Amino acid sequence: MAFVDECTVFAKAGRGGNGSASMHSEPFKPRGGPDGGNGGPGGSVTFEVSSRVRDLAWLADHPHQVAADGNPGRSSNRHGATGEDRVVEVPDGTVVFDEEGPLADLVGAGARAVVARGGRGGRGNAALAGPRNRVPRSAEPGESGEEKRLRVELRTVADIGLVGLPNAGKSTLLSKLTAARPKIADYPFTTLTPNLGVVEADRRFVVADVPGLIGGASQGKGLGHRFLRHVTRCGALVLVVDLSAPDPVADLATLRAELAAYDPALSERPSVVVGAKADLVKDAAAGAERLSPTAVVVSSVTGEGIEALRAHLGELAARAEAEEPPRRSFVVLRPARPAFTITREAGRFVVEGRSVERWVRDANLKDEREVAALQKRLVKAGVERQLAAAGARRGDEVAIAGHVFEFIPEEEGP
Repeated sequence: MAFVDECTVFAKAGRGGNGSASMHSEPFKPRGGPDGGNGGPGGSVTFEVSSRVRDLAWLADHPHQVAADGNPGRSSNRHGATGEDRVVEVPDGTVVFDEEGPLADLVGAGARAVVARGGRGGRGNAALAGPRNRVPRSAEPGESGEEKRLRVELRTVADIGLVGLPNAGKSTLLSKLTAARPKIADYPFTTLTPNLGVVEADRRFVVADVPGLIGGASQGKGLGHRFLRHVTRCGALVLVVDLSAPDPVADLATLRAELAAYDPALSERPSVVVGAKADLVKDAAAGAERLSPTAVVVSSVTGEGIEALRAHLGELAARAEAEEPPRRSFVVLRPARPAFTITREAGRFVVEGRSVERWVRDANLKDEREVAALQKRLVKAGVERQLAAAGARRGDEVAIAGHVFEFIPEEEGP
């Protein structure tokens, strides 16, 4: 199965159950009163980091994630059961975006975020009874759950990242440092997805082979953004340069410029320059000296410098761990959903909202006084103002809870 590091997911939370409008019925109790229970809340769609998942392949094959609806309330004050949540396992380092921007960044096993919240259950007539209406004949419907189109990305979590231009020798170097067996060939862009390997030295650390970068990668050239996002998770960087290239110094400058352009913080990460393919040049030490006074010379073919590099990377990983703050997840908290929404369908404005719809259902629309009181209530809730902002004009049709009204602003009379 191919490695997948980005996909689109359609998450639909469960609808809340309807409240019950039951009236208590018992022998010798002719006025038992309302006893309808509340509907159960709908289930939510939740993403949770699991060590059993390595990429987003399963999620890409199952893009529609749906949670269960809540059960309706019943008589005798029996409340409906809560809908079962849909928990989706994702790999460590998953980032979730919705239409409004970043939603969650999940790092560490067990980290979770609710990406689509279930709808609230409707109240039964027992909960709606009060001094002004002791015997409600109706109950609230359940609220719809959230539906979201999500963009999901995986940003590889590793201690050290191998970064270089295409065909610089990163994959071969990873195969010598670890037990990983990445694809190796003599053409550019052999690596299209990150490869991970574990180095067993004085300390254990994870190394990621990031696909090759080219000039302009920070602007998206050569799938640059897809590759560079994996670098942001690495605590330290190994800048791999091909010593047999026509101009290794220019290659290193290109590499550093693209990293800084994508994220200025990357230029401050602990790093080491590695001059690879030393077996293909006559004076590898002199070539590495031109790159950096502290550059390490290696040859994956002869094994030159591999053990020294392994020890150096162990120190680099320890230094990065000491300097870097602990990785933590974050979830963006946004204001609660609005009390009502206004959409335009078939030439009329449709107002949807649990409270607004209940006010219309409870009002006697044949009584002018109740209609006037309803309009004042809608004006106070901001419905008239939002309708005007949405483009409603005098005489337009407005549908609420299945009833169609003519839009007449308050100052013109009910």
